[in-house]
Amino acid sequence: MRVLVVAEHASRRYGGEAALPMQYYEHLRRRGISAWLLTHARVRPEFEGSDIADHVIYVEELHIHSLLWKVGRRLPSRIDYLTTNYLSRLLTQAIQRRQTRRLVKELAINVIHQPMPVSPKEPSLLYDLGAPVVIGPLNGGMHFPPAFKSHDSIFTRALLRGMRWLSNGLNALVPGKLEAALILVANERTRRALPLGHSPRVKTMVENGVDLRLWRPRAPDAAPPPEHTRYVFMGRLVDVKRVDLLLKAFAQACQQQPMSLLVIGDGPLLPELKRQADMLGILAPDGEKVSGVHFAGWMSQVEAADRLQTQDCLVLPSIRECGGAVVLEAMASSLPVIAVRWGGPADYLDDSCGVLIAPDGPAYLTQEMTHALVKLARDPARRRALGARGRAKVEQEFDWEKKIDAILPIYAQAEADGMMAEEEPHPQHL
Repeated sequence: MRVLVVAEHASRRYGGEAALPMQYYEHLRRRGISAWLLTHARVRPEFEGSDIADHVIYVEELHIHSLLWKVGRRLPSRIDYLTTNYLSRLLTQAIQRRQTRRLVKELAINVIHQPMPVSPKEPSLLYDLGAPVVIGPLNGGMHFPPAFKSHDSIFTRALLRGMRWLSNGLNALVPGKLEAALILVANERTRRALPLGHSPRVKTMVENGVDLRLWRPRAPDAAPPPEHTRYVFMGRLVDVKRVDLLLKAFAQACQQQPMSLLVIGDGPLLPELKRQADMLGILAPDGEKVSGVHFAGWMSQVEAADRLQTQDCLVLPSIRECGGAVVLEAMASSLPVIAVRWGGPADYLDDSCGVLIAPDGPAYLTQEMTHALVKLARDPARRRALGARGRAKVEQEFDWEKKIDAILPIYAQAEADGMMAEEEPHPQHL
């Protein structure tokens, strides 16, 4: 089997869906499978000097890529994703399409895997390449909870409706998802969001997984635990994560019980969130030692995994989280999770390993988060029990090694189906 993984970004540094192609490529290579990765040159530094850099092929940065990025960074994140970022992704795929055709012949590739973009609506340019294409797992088709439906501006909502309306026509013009050997979807919601006329070969498979070699269960404390409970948030600091509500809840909760909050991540809202924490009187220079909020900035996955070893509970108040890999990473680290009962976190968590809060509006979410923060802070035994069950659930259902075990038969079936299709006589020859 000779597999080509194609993705705009394959990066642990970028995180999110960009980590998925990185995981597939690395795990396939560890299994001794002949695998190559075709991705954008902006992730080249992550591979330089590694033992798997020899099979990575790059799409070089063009001036138009840089221009679209400069324009997009001035736009709200959702509008950027739907406009300038979208055009940049299509441009990269157009280049990858030409490169893939060449690589299929030169490297005798017999399976192409496109793990991202994970949007079920976005067209794929990977078709008619001389080898079968597996797309996904896709994960999307999400709306904001009804109580947060006004979160987007009127313009953003109109743009989103327009893009979804256009998606069927775009997918007909660019028929990657119509001609795919197989489409993988994370859930039924995503299956329903696929474009009209999509490939009839659709299979359900979990989108995210956890590398259990990196995300380890917490070791027993060698020293006495601190007098305060250590909460942590991990993620990009953008509006949908609703860290602003977490700060409000924390400000109320820390008046009732000693606790700290460590915010791991960066993003456009960082300055605003720091100002909010300062106004609430909870900004602390070091959240590990002071009962307050500490903004630690961006961390690599290795650094974040080490830092989770010193924390007691993850809090993710995101109201639009299709995947939510950080939830699984916290569970793998034996931490309980407080999250919103919507999207990906609701697929991973249950009452045995975390606290899910209904997305019934900002005031309700803040109130219930406050209650959960205080309740878990007062019950370390429950925190440990929830964390242990979360780790067991991840080991059973979300281990990346098990995902690779599941994807290999899919590759083999796609290859076999592709060979059969080549052997079938064309109607004009009958």
